[in-house]
Amino acid sequence: METYVLFKDLAIILIFAKICGLIAGKLKAPQVVGEIIAGLLIGPSVLGLVEQTDFISGMAEIGVVLLMFFAGLQTSLKDLMRTGWKAFLIACSGVLVPLVGGYFLYCLYYGFAPSGTSEFYSAVFTGVILTATSVSITVASLQELGYLKSETGTTIMSAAIIDDVIGIIVLTFVVGMKDPDSNPGSVVLSTVLFFILALILGFVVYKLFTYLDKLYPHTRRIPILGMVLAFAMAYLAERYFGIADITGAYVAGIVLCSIQDSEYIARKVDISSYMVFGPLFFASIGLKTSIDEMTPSLLLFCILFVLVGLVTKIVGCGLMSKVLGFNAGDSLKIGVGMMTRGEVALIVAQKGLSVGMIEAKYFSAVILLILISSVITPIALKLLYGKKPAEKTA
Repeated sequence: METYVLFKDLAIILIFAKICGLIAGKLKAPQVVGEIIAGLLIGPSVLGLVEQTDFISGMAEIGVVLLMFFAGLQTSLKDLMRTGWKAFLIACSGVLVPLVGGYFLYCLYYGFAPSGTSEFYSAVFTGVILTATSVSITVASLQELGYLKSETGTTIMSAAIIDDVIGIIVLTFVVGMKDPDSNPGSVVLSTVLFFILALILGFVVYKLFTYLDKLYPHTRRIPILGMVLAFAMAYLAERYFGIADITGAYVAGIVLCSIQDSEYIARKVDISSYMVFGPLFFASIGLKTSIDEMTPSLLLFCILFVLVGLVTKIVGCGLMSKVLGFNAGDSLKIGVGMMTRGEVALIVAQKGLSVGMIEAKYFSAVILLILISSVITPIALKLLYGKKPAEKTA
């Protein structure tokens, strides 16, 4: 492939991603959905302007690492500690129920497969995709309604953060199980060792960055060193522990989320991600998504996938909220607030594709889930909250 063709591909991807992203925003849909559709339009399934190449795949992998690093930087450890065990238990239930629901959906639709087979891993990974939560739409809706800092609003935000942490750990474990040379014991050991290393190394790095932050506040060297940490942790995680590189990047973000310039680092990282690497990642998903394989059977599976994805979050988070003492109305609000999906679900699905756990055709189901949950959630929250007096703030 001639080098200059890469520039043509980049130009086409970025302009289509931007236009489709803006259109999606005007239609009140997540911008990432527009970027995915852009990839679908310019890919082999429709216009055939761009093909998936190793270069695009490599750039997309950088994009997903930066996205997870940014997500880690946006994590609030104070909020996690403040909401405590209630948010933790709600998050655990919000991971477990969709995981089980996704697994049984695949098995009931395609048949139960013996443990260790590719079909078994596909069933498990279908559940793993459903564990992710994205509350950006929920946060915007609650802010508009005036309930963002209410007890339910705070619980939703904190549970979503914990939900993603648990989801990444589950992803790490399942991906490790796919390795034919691995066994449950070695996967658990590798996961534990990685997080022990992350804890020790993270403390040292945190102290170092705190010191550098005082010497060179708001200077570009701080974000550059932060990105070095993200890429290094991504490499160490996958190379030496068999853990997904996105886990390492996410942990790197959490390590730096409490330093004084964490927001400054996040802004600088977001510039690179927003302008180039993010659109490339989401567009690459569209490039890989094949609508040529869409059959009535697959379409039915996509619809069931969306229904299971929505219901299991409401049931998992809502029932646990009720058990923990929330009334029925607030429990339903928490369940509904947790059912939106976004970029984390796409990142998880992309990782499943890269390790051979799912096929590209199932990206259609994930995209449909993100789109429908993003439209339904704000409407449902507005109906549930209505014009009632504001709740007591947490």
